[in-house]
Amino acid sequence: MKRKVDFRFMPYVNVNGADIYYEKQGTGPETIVFAHGLLWSGQMFAPQVATLKDRYRCITFDFRGQGKSQVTETGYDIETLALDAKALIETLKCAPCHVAGLSMGGFVAMRLGIEHPHLVKSIILLETSADPEPQENIGRYRFLNFIVRWFGFRWVAGQVMPIMFGQKFLTDPNRSELRRELRERMIANHRIGISRAVNGVINRTGVYDRLDRIAAPTLIIVGDQDTATVPAKSGRMQARIPGAQLKIIPGAGHTSTLEEPEAVTTAILEFLTSLQASHSTKV
Repeated sequence: MKRKVDFRFMPYVNVNGADIYYEKQGTGPETIVFAHGLLWSGQMFAPQVATLKDRYRCITFDFRGQGKSQVTETGYDIETLALDAKALIETLKCAPCHVAGLSMGGFVAMRLGIEHPHLVKSIILLETSADPEPQENIGRYRFLNFIVRWFGFRWVAGQVMPIMFGQKFLTDPNRSELRRELRERMIANHRIGISRAVNGVINRTGVYDRLDRIAAPTLIIVGDQDTATVPAKSGRMQARIPGAQLKIIPGAGHTSTLEEPEAVTTAILEFLTSLQASHSTKV
């Protein structure tokens, strides 16, 4: 099943047989490529791009089967998604770039750092893990995915929201409208595309044993209310990646870029600024 694409009005690149939607904002000398989490799209980094585009060229994109990208028959395993991201970076001629990946996007960012280090200037890992999907989650996620595949996302949205967001966000009366909007975004997912994407995440292999091959400066960000990839997993990655920094965001769950956007943006900006200062000192 293919999604119709009108190239006259929307930016797409064709990589590995998939039409991938992307957006480019800002004109800085360095580029940040943002890789989104499962169930979302490049929109999840909108608060960060709004601030960072004044200093950096910011590129967001949608993985195949999600957002505005093409729903392909195959290619949803994390290794192929990493090759998609590699091809996008090469096609847009933005290497070496900073790569920021959240959850599924983090799986991809780690693989880029391990397997294609020449493309990566630094890595920012948000709410992610280097391990396979925990065995205790797989049965439940497969059941939810079965419902999504055959009946649509609306039937399971109520069960998925507590996985995606922390309690602070879920119970804040001042953010009820944002919660409603994000719930509708989830429901709007293409049920075939998202079902295939979920299977790719569930079936992924781990890369923990290869993390010490990441040479790029790395920042790890995790919310203290993240139950999908608990903070302990971030600490474990930090111990394995040479020189990695860890930032814990109070009050954030698994979607920290939208739950605590200012704190996440500040952490990213401070990290990138420190890299620039370090480079200037060495020069």
